[in-house]
Amino acid sequence: MSLWNQLSKDKWAVASMSVIGVILLAGVLAPWIAPNDPYAVQMRLRFASPSWEYWLGNDHLGRCILSRIIYGIRHSILWVLAALAASVLIGALIGFAAGYFRGRTDAVLMRICDVMLSFPGYVMMLAIVGILGPGLENILLAFIVMKWAWFARVIRTSVMQYAEMDYVRFAKAVGIRHRTILIRHMLPAALPDIAVIASGSICSMILQVSGLSFLSLGIQAPYAEWGMMLNEARAVMFSRPELMLAPGLAIVISVMAFNFLADSIQVALDPKLRTKSARRRTKEAENKAYEYVRG
Repeated sequence: MSLWNQLSKDKWAVASMSVIGVILLAGVLAPWIAPNDPYAVQMRLRFASPSWEYWLGNDHLGRCILSRIIYGIRHSILWVLAALAASVLIGALIGFAAGYFRGRTDAVLMRICDVMLSFPGYVMMLAIVGILGPGLENILLAFIVMKWAWFARVIRTSVMQYAEMDYVRFAKAVGIRHRTILIRHMLPAALPDIAVIASGSICSMILQVSGLSFLSLGIQAPYAEWGMMLNEARAVMFSRPELMLAPGLAIVISVMAFNFLADSIQVALDPKLRTKSARRRTKEAENKAYEYVRG
């Protein structure tokens, strides 16, 4: 049974994908669905309460909070997904090369990965941002520099497992080119594992981007970003706590959706976890039926 069929039967996976789909679509269509200009400063509406025109009210500069939340999807999620894709691509290229060819290639590439992984991730990210300066581009660059080695390590392990399969050995024996084997045989086999680690990593990357922006090391004004919006509302968090509620909920809902999706993908791909999940659902159904009979 395919991964999609497995996920379509999981209500949490369907709900998570629906939430993620709505969020991504809102980010892509932000210029058309945002009710107001997210960068328009209107001091007469400073800290204005929610109204029909401004559903979530206005911030300290009179800007529309809802519009900034919608535009913030681009910096908080869409660009993070782009950095994740670049990190996975680099890690996959190195991981496939190391796990498939083994020998000297594996030794050299893994020593480079060891050097990169020996540095504390957060410290290196702060160092890169400190040297290059705050900004979205520098944060994304820091992500790519620090994440690719970890992806390469994990993907290499997966590729080494599939490289010992009989059909791969047979393909090598009949003289099929390495590139063909990697694309037609190794990539489809390792793709589910890559999907699991990528879906699990997006959550930490979203939180890290928001955290750096909250510390004024990430996205800079006037651009909208959820962590920066939390930082801007921090000064009035006791008198106007609702200003922190919208960006905070946006971060929580997004991270929860990606977390649930990552768990569902892992369960769908791991027969042991899938069996445990099925047994648990069966046990719950039996308990409900027993309680109904007793009642």
